[in-house]
Amino acid sequence: MLDKSIKELIKKNKKSYKQVLSMIKKYDKIVIFRHEMPDYDALGTQMGLATWLKENFKEKEIHVTGQNHVCFTPRLYPYMEEMEDAWFDNNEFLAIVVDTGNTARISDKRYQKAKNIIKIDHHPNKEPYGDIVIVNDELASCAELVANMLVYFNKKLSKEAAHYFYSGIAGDSGRFLYNSTSAHTFAIAQILIETGFNLSKDVYQKMYQKNIDDLKVTAYVLNDFKVSKGGVAYYVLPSDIQEKLKITTERGKENVNLFANIEGINAWCSITEDPKEGLWRVSIRSKETPINGVAQMFEGGGHDQASGCKLHDIKDLPKLIEELDKLFIK
Repeated sequence: MLDKSIKELIKKNKKSYKQVLSMIKKYDKIVIFRHEMPDYDALGTQMGLATWLKENFKEKEIHVTGQNHVCFTPRLYPYMEEMEDAWFDNNEFLAIVVDTGNTARISDKRYQKAKNIIKIDHHPNKEPYGDIVIVNDELASCAELVANMLVYFNKKLSKEAAHYFYSGIAGDSGRFLYNSTSAHTFAIAQILIETGFNLSKDVYQKMYQKNIDDLKVTAYVLNDFKVSKGGVAYYVLPSDIQEKLKITTERGKENVNLFANIEGINAWCSITEDPKEGLWRVSIRSKETPINGVAQMFEGGGHDQASGCKLHDIKDLPKLIEELDKLFIK
């Protein structure tokens, strides 16, 4: 017996789900794409869907592409495929793009060569690209949206596919702590767990494994963070500090949630220099107050309590903190 929340979302998206299944059946070749600098949800959804497709449509050619992650690959997710340009030039294929709100963030631009494109996402639908668009921005993760669709399809869901989807849900919901977590989040998680994967060994140990060097990064953050008058905690990781701590730009936000449960802190940010792009990447979180409006002021966006943006000059950091402070100083 399906949970009420699962039935309601299926009813809401039923027409689009049928279109997706029809498109999947139409194509012999399918490539799953997701956003650059991938997180748990992007990778978990991508690998979960690719695994499910391979298991249920064995005659089809299924591929995954995009950047590998500096830590999660291959610890939790397999290496991405290295595909030649000629494959995309010489094949009619379907592109399914997951967990990516706008085309600028799609990791592999060769999605543009697809004959048809499907967008499945849980971010605000600022750019409804694609021939089929399924967006539910009230959900905690894209993984739970895709898993809901697969429940409707009622085909085989293996332990392997399920544990990928579960990692995406756990990652984007902050292990079910964020306000975006709902009855649907738990109901989908239950279905995934019931496939029989080992919750600790297959997911959490791989997601949160640390080493001694990681402790040094945490120590730096705890010694260097600042708190504004409005209760905004933040830390800054210039490129020279990243080199000293032996971390990459992608890992700069890993410690942002150290401040999640501290009394008197209303929002928290990581500010990480990206020398390759010539900018600073910012991750912003909050307990309850929506912070995505501020993120949009700085070329970003996202969810109410979890957003990102960028600064072209570190001199703009005081302005960012000032705008965040306005949310909390009455």
